[in-house]
Amino acid sequence: MFTCAVTYGEVDEVVRCVLNNKRLIMTFNRREALALGIATFLMTNARRVKAQDMAGRTVIVIGAGLAGLAAAQRLQAQGAEVVVLEAGNYVGGRVRTDRSLGAPFEFGAGWIHGAVSRNPTKRLADQIGAETFVTDDENLQVFNADGEFLSDAQWDRFDDLYEELEKAFYESVQPGELSIKDMLARTNPALLKDPLARWMISAFFEFDIGAGIENISVKNGFQTGEFSGEDVIFTQGYDVIITPLKKGLDIRLNTPVSEIRYDGDGVEVDGQWADYAVCTVPLGVLKAGRITFDPPLPGAKQNAITEVGFGTVTKIALKFSDPFWDTATQYFGIFTEPDGRWNYWQNYRTFSDKNILLGLSVGAYAPVADRMNKNEMTADALDVLRSVWGRDVGTPQAVMKTSWSQDPNFYGAYSYPQVGGSIAQFRDLWEPVQQRLFFAGEHTLFEHAGTTHGALMSGRRAADAIFGL
Repeated sequence: MFTCAVTYGEVDEVVRCVLNNKRLIMTFNRREALALGIATFLMTNARRVKAQDMAGRTVIVIGAGLAGLAAAQRLQAQGAEVVVLEAGNYVGGRVRTDRSLGAPFEFGAGWIHGAVSRNPTKRLADQIGAETFVTDDENLQVFNADGEFLSDAQWDRFDDLYEELEKAFYESVQPGELSIKDMLARTNPALLKDPLARWMISAFFEFDIGAGIENISVKNGFQTGEFSGEDVIFTQGYDVIITPLKKGLDIRLNTPVSEIRYDGDGVEVDGQWADYAVCTVPLGVLKAGRITFDPPLPGAKQNAITEVGFGTVTKIALKFSDPFWDTATQYFGIFTEPDGRWNYWQNYRTFSDKNILLGLSVGAYAPVADRMNKNEMTADALDVLRSVWGRDVGTPQAVMKTSWSQDPNFYGAYSYPQVGGSIAQFRDLWEPVQQRLFFAGEHTLFEHAGTTHGALMSGRRAADAIFGL
């Protein structure tokens, strides 16, 4: 007897799983069950599209992020004439690497989450022989509000408290729609007053989901899928995966799109006609109404644009002449006020020879940090570091920062299940319109929202849907 746990791998693995086992028993938990429908859809379309030929067909892909590149490559390989229009001056979207600090600074995506063979980002990294480094969340030092190590009593309850929080989030059943904050206020208000619990909620859960607990739906916030396995970073920079994705494509930079017209015969993008179009712009751009659709998008899709959340996470990298921290520790946690203010730090010395600390602001504080200029943000972050290391914290040699919510080509970092929204609305964001206008991006694939592999999978899904018609 063979037991197959349904995961979120690519469809060819699902097909092999089915074909190679006459007696197949599927076992899956509630999060895995959500992926079953999409896996079935992809499997069905994969069989239909193999014989299709896109020769002579034209496709405009809007956005040169991972979703757009993945869709364009797949369509072009099938024979389509593809043009990619990108509003920015670089290729990669929310994968953007800067090396001016002497080590890669990732403006956007920083990790491969669940670096297993089923993960398409991991597959791409392996194909090009990219060097990766496993990060260990347990290689962590945490300091309280007085700048002191957690007490023995606090460390003793660290794991127990994390399990308590997970249980509260994943297993809570409340009538109606609640935010995480409201749920905790009703069921376990002591956690909202516990400094360790507040730090864990912020540094772990708000960072992972990309929004504040006052906005995240407790019903849907922890239902997204995930690949099991280690999280890894690219020691030479995440953007190494962009080169093979953009190879051979006609990509036109500095070309923002303002209007998309469509009907049953084709699509017109700022006056340029094509048989099909794939819109992969970030959800924040759709929310801001930067693109006009004629006719207007269907009501369900427009509602989804409004009600699916799009959050932000802020980063600052500070490079120092000498380390004042334990260079063998991968992560530092610091209790801060308000919650989310530079409360989690990554130590570059564990994977490079550069004296760099990468600070993160999350939750409600992230958009506050995004609005700071470089000097303001640097002073704010240094103030947090000095609460622990005091005068040992000198003046940084160089600084890099992000502000995704302020960038008009993005208006945020990644999507999340917002209070008032639903899981079905992620599907609504994906639904093609008149079988001519298609959509892709991490916000269109609930099971893998907020990830690079989700973006890749969504782009390939859109391409398959076009040449599977």
